Amino acid sequence: MALSLFIGSRIIAPSVVVEGLTHFDPTNNDHLVLRELRIPRTIIAVVAGAALGLAGTLMQSLTRNALAEPGTLGVNAGAAAGVVIGLTFFSTSSINIYIWFAFIGAGIASVLVHRLGRSGETGVNPVRLVLAGAGLSIMVSSITTMLVLSSTDKVFTALRAWATGSLDGRGWESLPAVALSLLACVILCAYLAGSLNSVTLGQDLATSLGVNIRRTWLLTNVGILILAGGATAAVGPIGFVGLAAPHIARTLAGPDHKWLLPYSAVIAGLVLLSADIIGRVIIFPAEIGAGIMTAFIGAPFFIWLVRRGKVSGL
Repeated sequence: MALSLFIGSRIIAPSVVVEGLTHFDPTNNDHLVLRELRIPRTIIAVVAGAALGLAGTLMQSLTRNALAEPGTLGVNAGAAAGVVIGLTFFSTSSINIYIWFAFIGAGIASVLVHRLGRSGETGVNPVRLVLAGAGLSIMVSSITTMLVLSSTDKVFTALRAWATGSLDGRGWESLPAVALSLLACVILCAYLAGSLNSVTLGQDLATSLGVNIRRTWLLTNVGILILAGGATAAVGPIGFVGLAAPHIARTLAGPDHKWLLPYSAVIAGLVLLSADIIGRVIIFPAEIGAGIMTAFIGAPFFIWLVRRGKVSGL
């Protein structure tokens, strides 16, 4: 995390960082950059990453699909489309307002993907679910891109970096919405952990163990929408973080959701922060958006999972 405070369009020496943290001087440009840009950017990266990690874990557990995450199942694309519609047609410049458009967009996308992913009376089919998510993501992303390109110069400038998933320019005003979303869902995840342990064994066995499947499904989906919508509103559509983190966490913590969920949150936060730092370094002094960097890392991981046959039917 310390590297995130040092590295940017200009390097700030460690001694200056320590000085800015302990003896802030508002007339010092480095101190201002540190307090107003780099500290909130670092915190937002960790918080948004944690939200995506939790969302990915919840999706994989609920669908019993190793390839499920907000990006692959179209939730991020739906949230992004909601934000763009809010900014374009309703001139909502505050994240506290357009986050609600993100929730609505994510909800609509989730419902559509699950409807398209159903296979007759047998319920959700893992292969159909991933294909439905991929198809919907492509369609919704094309609509989002069209709206961004046809928007006014002011809106286009605001959306250009955000639409690719970027932490550039994220200040303190972007933090409360995603932080509150994460906090609410951390409490929800603690409540659902035991039920999710049973659900991953199969619906019939979970029902015999006394789990209310309908309530668990509903609450888990609400949590996914809040987490993915809040993270997308704050940093834009970022994929594959929610795919990789649960698998790494499962290797370290095992399948028990009481440990799996917090491990996934921490790992995903570190993954997104690392992607942001690498993006700042790789073409220094310019930078590559964190969403592009996570795609570089996540796409090969996605292919590896498919090749290993980690999802039924693939």
